[in-house]
Amino acid sequence: MEGMSEEVHSGTVPMKDTCEHQAECLKKIQAILDGGATEEEKEHFKLNMDICRPCIEMYKLEKCIKEALQGKIEKKCCPEKVATAIRSQIVS
Repeated sequence: MEGMSEEVHSGTVPMKDTCEHQAECLKKIQAILDGGATEEEKEHFKLNMDICRPCIEMYKLEKCIKEALQGKIEKKCCPEKVATAIRSQIVS
C-alpha cells in the first residue's frame, strides 16, 4: 500500500507515513488540545493516532507549542471598566 511503512504498529496495522486529511486532522488536534473536541472526535483521533505517523508528530508539536506559550503568557485580570466597555460595544 502506498504511504504505508513496513513497520507494524500496535501489532497488526501498518503505520501510515502520509496523511490524506492533514488540514482536518490539524483542526481536530487543536480542538482536542483546547478542550473543544467532542467525545466522538477524541475517539476518532485516538484510533487514527495509532496508525498515522504525521498525526502523531503534529499532535506532539502542537502540544509542545501550546505548553510553551502557556508558560510564557502572564495572566492578568481585565479591569472592570474595560470589560464593561467591551460588553456595551458587543450588545450595541
